[in-house]
Parts: sequence; C-alpha cells; structure tokens
Amino acid sequence: MSIHYLENDVLKIAITSRGAEPENIYNKQTKLEYLWDANPAFWPKKSPNLFPIIGGLKNTEYNFEGNKYSLGRHGFARDNDYVVEEIDATNIKFTLHSNSETKANYPFDFAFSIIYSIEKNVLKCKYVVQNVSPGKMYFSVGAHPAFRIPLTSDTNYNDWYLEFEQSENANLFPLDEVGLIKLESVPFFNDSKELPLTKELFYNDALVFKDLKSTQIHIKSKKSENGLKIGFKGFPYYGIWSAKDANFVCLEPWCGIADIENTDGNLINKEGINVLEPNEIFEREWTVELY
Repeated sequence: MSIHYLENDVLKIAITSRGAEPENIYNKQTKLEYLWDANPAFWPKKSPNLFPIIGGLKNTEYNFEGNKYSLGRHGFARDNDYVVEEIDATNIKFTLHSNSETKANYPFDFAFSIIYSIEKNVLKCKYVVQNVSPGKMYFSVGAHPAFRIPLTSDTNYNDWYLEFEQSENANLFPLDEVGLIKLESVPFFNDSKELPLTKELFYNDALVFKDLKSTQIHIKSKKSENGLKIGFKGFPYYGIWSAKDANFVCLEPWCGIADIENTDGNLINKEGINVLEPNEIFEREWTVELY
C-alpha cells in the first residue's frame, strides 16, 4: 500500500492505493480538513469506492447463469490494492484489474479505473468500468465519501444542514434490519430544499432515495462561511448516512442499490444493475467543491 498526493494552490489531497481511497481532503486557503478521520470506534473508513455492487445482497449471495456467488456489502473494490497507471501534480489514475481472487465470486473480466483530478478548489472523481469479458457484464458502482461534521471547531453537529439544488418530494426507501430495501417507501421531504443534520437522523441506518431531482447538494451552516458542494449528475440512486453518534455525514451517489426484500437473487434481474457489452466502457463522475 502506498500514499499519493495531488496538490495545487488551493487543495492538497492524499489518496492511498488500497481501495484508491482518499485519506485527506485539505483546503490550504480555508485551513480546513473536509474528510472524516476514520475513527475506528465509529467507522474506520473515509471515502470507499463501491464496486461491483452497492449495499448488501440478500443472504450475501446472488445467482448468475445457474451458479451461486457471494459478495459482502458494497463489493470488494474498496479492499483491494490498485495500480497507479498515470500521475502528475493534479491528476492520478488508479486501476483494479480482475484476477483469480475477484473471479471466485464475481465471474467477469474487467478493468475498473478511478481517476482523481483537482482544479482550483474542486476535486473530481471519475469511474471508468470496462468489460473485458467475452459476454455481458453486470455491475454497480458508487461513492461513499464521509465529510466531517461539524466542519469548523466553533460549531456543533446540529448547526449544519444539507441544501439540495431543487425542492424535493422524494420518498425514503427504508432498510430492514439486515440492510435490504423495504418494499414500501415512506414520505420524507415536503417540497423542501433543506435537511437539518442531527445524530438521530441516522439511528435507523442510511437514508436511501431513488428519485431525487437534485444533482447537487451543499453542506452548509448559517454560523459559518465554509462548506462544500457535491455534484453527482448521472447517478440515479442516493444514500445519506452516518454511523451512530459519529461526527460525519456520508453523501453517496450510486449507480446501483442494495437488494430489495423480495429479490429473486438473480444478478440479471437486480434492481439498478448496469450492463456492459464486451469491450464497452461505462463512465460516471462526481465532484466536490470545497470552500
């Protein structure tokens, strides 16, 4: 495992080759660290990349072409070492290639690249998934960045809120006790752009949405000029989460979703699954502006 750095006049970013996961997101002008510190008493990760599934599978398994496979929550990409294929002061490309270990429970040949770049006060993260199998490939991909709350030392957790790009009326899709999506959604937003942050908001696990209108969310406080804006165009599902009583919030754009309670377990039928033909490439990018 190795640590790599991106730096310009505003940002300094540290990224580890294990999981291609950011370790620090620091703004030299605001003198603030924006990323959670991975306190193991609450949650020992910072910004894992999710592939080839999002969330959990029913009984941690799925079926494909008559064979049964097992994958843990959010897949294996966050726990593997990546190869650095390109790097300069403001850009880095990590790639994870399929191997005998990944194919034991995910029977596809792939190249999964994560490209980070910085420009002024914006960090960009692009996912590039290539199918190098002879047949169709089925996958999900998404992000799980955890941002420090409170962001500044003179504020409290409850001083911060999420501001959505558009007024929202999306329903919430609750999770059951093992992390599967319940069949019935419940009302959540009421034509509102703001969601106050409280520790209690996450006592029943993540907030999962399928039909947000917004493609940008701010983290803000009326007591601070600092904050951030995450952009996620092209991600149809969204999770918002924190570990119980922890000082962070995860803003999670997803191309995929956990299994629903009554899933038949067939990967081809999985809700939100993406399909690539041989040699086809899938790309998505999320961004975070830090101020």
